[in-house]
Amino acid sequence: MSDEDRVALVTGGIQGLAAADIKVAVTHLGGGETAKAFGEETGLPVFEWDVGDFAACKAGVAEVEEQLGPIDILVNNAGVNQDVMLHKMSRDDWDAVIDVDLGSMFNMCRSVIGGMRDREGGRIINISSVNAERGQAAQTNYCAAKAGILGFTRALARESAPKNITVNAITPGYADTPMVDSVPHEIIEGIIADVPVHRLAQPEEIGRCIAFLASEDAGFITGATLPVNGGYHIK
Repeated sequence: MSDEDRVALVTGGIQGLAAADIKVAVTHLGGGETAKAFGEETGLPVFEWDVGDFAACKAGVAEVEEQLGPIDILVNNAGVNQDVMLHKMSRDDWDAVIDVDLGSMFNMCRSVIGGMRDREGGRIINISSVNAERGQAAQTNYCAAKAGILGFTRALARESAPKNITVNAITPGYADTPMVDSVPHEIIEGIIADVPVHRLAQPEEIGRCIAFLASEDAGFITGATLPVNGGYHIK
């Protein structure tokens, strides 16, 4: 199958495969004018549903496939954070992050995996975080969810390999995205000082890694975790 015949769905973001020669659909929740403008500028279809809601994901995937065709590539990029020290964290703070950041892995993968297995092929790329491996104060909810993604990825990779479906994860470092805007400036400055390349990642750099894992060139890579963190965490 050529790239132009493949359909990719990217959740929770408007970057990644847009520059690749692939039919791309993106989702957002509350993206508002930003997502609308992106859709108008690129011509990419933009859908809206809550990836933390299983029924919404099932219906959303069906809508995408009705418009574009079967989903060959799924990029689980949706994520939220509710940063607070554990001794002050509410159950709502915990659930909000776990439901979206980790729950969406089940919701979205469950909605596409059957079709991929029937067609005997597919690519799933799950976006975790450097903090899944490194840890970060005031992020027990976020780190737990993102670490869970890594275990989920390895297990699903083992299940799916016989059906020619690869499942991989990316652990980005801090990137120049709206999520970082909620982090106090002095904390970001301290993080950048600890990054050997002394800067934040650009979304396009992470996008190129996603595009590689989605490509035919990565057909023998599955169950892997690709760090994209500028040396912030070196194993």
